[in-house]
Amino acid sequence: MNNPEEIQYFIDVLIKEDSFVKAAKKLYISQPYLTQLIKRIESHLGTPIINRDKKPYSLTQAGLLYYQYLENVSYDKQQLNKKIAKYTHPNKEIIKIGILESLGTYLLPEILPDFLKQNPQVEIQLFENFPRENEKNLLSGNIDCYIGQTPEAIDSSLDIVSNGGEKYYIVISPASPYYQAGKFILDPHELDLKELLQEPFVLSVPGSAIRHQVNGVFQRFHLEPKVILESKSIITATSLAIHGMGLTISTASIIKRIGETPINLFPISHDLINVVFFIASRREKTKSKALKNLIREFKNKNLQAIIR
Repeated sequence: MNNPEEIQYFIDVLIKEDSFVKAAKKLYISQPYLTQLIKRIESHLGTPIINRDKKPYSLTQAGLLYYQYLENVSYDKQQLNKKIAKYTHPNKEIIKIGILESLGTYLLPEILPDFLKQNPQVEIQLFENFPRENEKNLLSGNIDCYIGQTPEAIDSSLDIVSNGGEKYYIVISPASPYYQAGKFILDPHELDLKELLQEPFVLSVPGSAIRHQVNGVFQRFHLEPKVILESKSIITATSLAIHGMGLTISTASIIKRIGETPINLFPISHDLINVVFFIASRREKTKSKALKNLIREFKNKNLQAIIR
């Protein structure tokens, strides 16, 4: 067996099941085959990769290195397949999209299914990075377009098409003294925003699009946020706030996807913080037909995230 992903999966199941017999049953293979596979790998490496002497099973130090090697081989293989796709599938047109992961959870399901249905010859490759990295990749030609928010901050040499947007809210859990039972979206006049901003917060890390916007809100009130935890994922930050770890500032599309109750949402004025979605592409004389179709699909969709 030379497939690194499959070997990884076999090892995962073996460690989880803590038994060659149980693991083989779950993998729909024979126990002798699984045992011989691990023995062949260990013989080739010259050292054990599984600690069998005591339960639960675990990877040896050499096993950890081998597992990391499999991950790297798998990743390199995927990257190679992406790079040579235009040669292996000459009839397919590849569109490389840069997007922030948390934004993609809302926007991509709204855009891609209909687009791919109408453009079956297109293959999409996603590059999920922070905004500045996406912009840099677009300017250098490593991706074909960049879907993001707040187009005002984008390089003026790019073509920008804006559409839709969403509202920001402070998420207040029942653990907060500001929580009001029996309510969901609070009236903006029910609480003092400056007072709320002085509470402990769980926020996305600096460099994320949302954190850049959030920092602007604190600066308007000449406040330094009391950050108790930062996460690369606004989804994680929002979930932690919902479960009482602190307040956070999140968007309608993120809050809707978590769906936990009860919470209060305190709306923040568009004058303080505002999200507009956009798709950016290089300003070239001729864009491919598929990329033009994708931009048109983005433009024509109703991308206004609303929470009620």
